[in-house]
Amino acid sequence: MALSPRIRTQVQVMFFDTDCGGVVSNIAYLRFVEIVRTLLAEELGLALTEMAESRRYPVVVRTEIDYRRAARLGDQLVIEGWLDRVERVRFWCSFQITRPKDNTLIAQCRQMLALIEIPEGKLLRLPEHWEKYQIEDSAKTEREWQAPISGKERIQ
Repeated sequence: MALSPRIRTQVQVMFFDTDCGGVVSNIAYLRFVEIVRTLLAEELGLALTEMAESRRYPVVVRTEIDYRRAARLGDQLVIEGWLDRVERVRFWCSFQITRPKDNTLIAQCRQMLALIEIPEGKLLRLPEHWEKYQIEDSAKTEREWQAPISGKERIQ
């Protein structure tokens, strides 16, 4: 089993991410996750231009998010994402959002996705080269989701 790619990026909380009290809106966290998921897809061989040409897209089927602490206007946040679990036709990505200035865990998220051919809506098998990322021990996967990540910008 190969280590799955991990992506790490930073965002600064902007006015449009917040409510009138300067607290990040729950929908903004999903936009942060979308940024990392797109970078992760490219790392896995699903570049945006290739997806558009092949009409094969990873589609979110389920999102689970736990909000731990509030982020506020002007905060610098680190968003980390990794391929968590691979099955035949679906896969899970996990994400963690932290505020490094005080080492605070802001949110954790998991998303289940499937590879779909558009516009037919045809469910596709995942790429064969992803088999190297399969994890048999789902309890291990759950523990890893709960543990904080630290490290380089892109960890292979």
